[in-house]
Order: sequence, then C-alpha cells, then structure tokens
Amino acid sequence: MTLTEMRYIVALARERHFGKAAEACHVSQPTLSVALKKVEGQLGAALFERTASDVRITALGERIVAQAKRVLDEAVRLEEIADSTGDPLSGQLRVGIIYSIAPYLLPQFIPALHQQAPNMPLFLKEDFTGNLIPALKAGELDVIVIALPFAEPGLVAQAVYEEPFRVVVPAAHPWSRREAIPADELDGQNLLLLGQGNCFRDQVLESCPRLTAPDGLAHSLEGGSLETIRYMVASGAGIAVMPSTAADPLVGKEAMVKVLPFAGTQPSRTVGLVWRVTFPRPQAIDAVRAALLSCELPGASSKR
Repeated sequence: MTLTEMRYIVALARERHFGKAAEACHVSQPTLSVALKKVEGQLGAALFERTASDVRITALGERIVAQAKRVLDEAVRLEEIADSTGDPLSGQLRVGIIYSIAPYLLPQFIPALHQQAPNMPLFLKEDFTGNLIPALKAGELDVIVIALPFAEPGLVAQAVYEEPFRVVVPAAHPWSRREAIPADELDGQNLLLLGQGNCFRDQVLESCPRLTAPDGLAHSLEGGSLETIRYMVASGAGIAVMPSTAADPLVGKEAMVKVLPFAGTQPSRTVGLVWRVTFPRPQAIDAVRAALLSCELPGASSKR
C-alpha cells in the first residue's frame, strides 16, 4: 500500500463521503474509488461499507486506518528531518487561513512577511478550521491561522491578536442613530450569519447566547462570506455581526451601512497560529508571528 493510497483511505474514513474525500485529496472521485478497490483487492477484504446514502468503516478498516495514520505521521517526520537542514527562512512555507480572516489579513501580511523572510515563498490555502486541522496534522500545511482557543495533542497554539465584534446595520435602520447595541437586543432581528461549518458563525452565537434559544434564529438568513453579508446588509436584508477587521474599514466608505460597537463587554475572538510540535523550522513560525504583529488591523489588539 502506497502513502498516497493511505492518504485516500484516511480521508475517506474522516469524511465518510467519496466526493468530499476526493476533494480533500485533490483528486477525482473515480481516482479515489479505483485506489480503494485496489487496496481492498490486495487485502482480500472490504475496508468500507457503501450504501446509497452512507459510507461506513468496517472493523478491519478501523485497524487499517489507525495504522495508516501512524505511518503517515512518521512519513511527515521524515520530511521534516530532511527539511531541517539548510536555511529555515528559505523554501516554501505552506500556510492555511480561515475564510473570515484571510481577505482582511493577507493584504498586509504578505508584504510584512516578505520583509521578514524575502526568500520564503508562500503556499496559501483558505478553508474552514475543520479542514485546515487535518491538513496540518497530515503535513500538507506547515502552520495555520485560526480563531482560538484550540488544543490538541501534537499541535502548538499561540495567540497573536484579539479582535472585537461590531454590529453592522443598514443606514436606514432605526439602530443607525444609536451609540452602541446590547448583545441581547439581537434576538428577534433579521440576523445575517455565515453558513454552517464556519467557525465565525459559532463565535457569533456564543457571544449572543439568546440566539441559541428555541426560535432564536427564526429570522436569520445565511450568506457565503462576510463580503456577501455586507452587501446583504446594505440592501436592507437584515443586520450582521462582523469582526472589526471586516467592519471598521466600512466607516466613512460605505454609505449604505452603519457600523456600531456592542454595549458593555465587547464580544471578540482571539486569532492565533497553530503548528505541529515536530515542525523543524521554528524560525519560520517566529517570522510569521512577527509579520502578523506588525500588521495594523482595524480594531485589533496584539497579544505579545
């Protein structure tokens, strides 16, 4: 069994869906299916049970997947040992960033990191936290920028900056003349949220607990990105909670919306770095952190 076939099997065990597993492995679904069929033929037993609506792992499959994970972890360590020789600030660095951070951070972060490490090109991947973590553990990424807290064996998390949330309303909304908005008043409003799977959606709901009550989201609508939500607010479709890096630049530039702070304790999120304990280029992580701290992000405060 090749390392590539092991990655396919591990991905299928994680996703329980052929299409999603193939997408995670950056191959076509037929390619993944053929590889699995080959492995099962060599073993003389099925690793997965397929139905029209589900993919279930067999008892043998669980043992094979567990061992494949150990093999892949050791393969990553071999690569890291090889990479540890030479200049740690040269060679590609693979960075993952969640969707609700990347558009607002990258314009400043890229030139800042280039100053720190001009010979270190970047591979960038935008995705959900739930997809970036497995990619990091599998060695497909070197470091990720996500919202904290996060804790998992074998991974290191370090806070970089704190980012408050804002309430964004249409310019004609009755709240637009107010100075600040209490979090509990969001209940019953036409609230625009990111879709399921986006961690910023969960952070908004955690910051406004009454929204998780029965019928708390009865009037909510969903948008695919913070930029889409911003345009929905401008159109009058509802109100939104956005991080300061996305909301504060609208002040004085977007006449169709009004950006307001929360009253009292400001809901916020902590943004930080996560990397593998075994990653052999700590100087590269230091350069990324230094570049992040040098960015002047609207409303954010650094955690030095």
